[in-house]
Amino acid sequence: MHRSFRVFLFTVFLLVGADQWLKAFSRNAAEWTEGRVFMPLWPGVFELKLVYNEGVAFGLAQGAGIFLTPIAFGMIGYTAWHSWKKPEETKLIRVLLALLCAGALGNLIDRLWMGKVTDMFWFRLINFHVFNIADVCITFAAILILWLALQDAFKPRAAVTEPAMSPEESETPKPSAE
Repeated sequence: MHRSFRVFLFTVFLLVGADQWLKAFSRNAAEWTEGRVFMPLWPGVFELKLVYNEGVAFGLAQGAGIFLTPIAFGMIGYTAWHSWKKPEETKLIRVLLALLCAGALGNLIDRLWMGKVTDMFWFRLINFHVFNIADVCITFAAILILWLALQDAFKPRAAVTEPAMSPEESETPKPSAE
């Protein structure tokens, strides 16, 4: 197993471990009561609130989360395969793949175990959707991948030129005598 794949696995397991630990802590601290603010870190601005999400990231498309299961398996499989097969990839790409994999795996564990995802981060000041570490991983990776793709799409390309011809090649061909 090459070093970059070991780093990928370590990063994925570290992030999934943190995600699952914080989700378990949140459920216990809120006594499994949905909607309960159990830790007002900055009251009125940023609080930890237990919310169960049966949709996709940030509470969107409630009830559709179960349809994400095959997509999550696909993301996990592709990111692991790519990390294994392409150790020469840049560090940034390897980190982004690990973030995608960890986010997909963290929320997949919840969906398979409970049929819903545990969320806890709430920016109360703007009443933003409650989210979790896995959501942050997926969102951050997706934004950076989009940014890299746009950066590549608008990168100036070198003009394609024909190779220079030798003087012998540049002469007009002489008709053959038959």
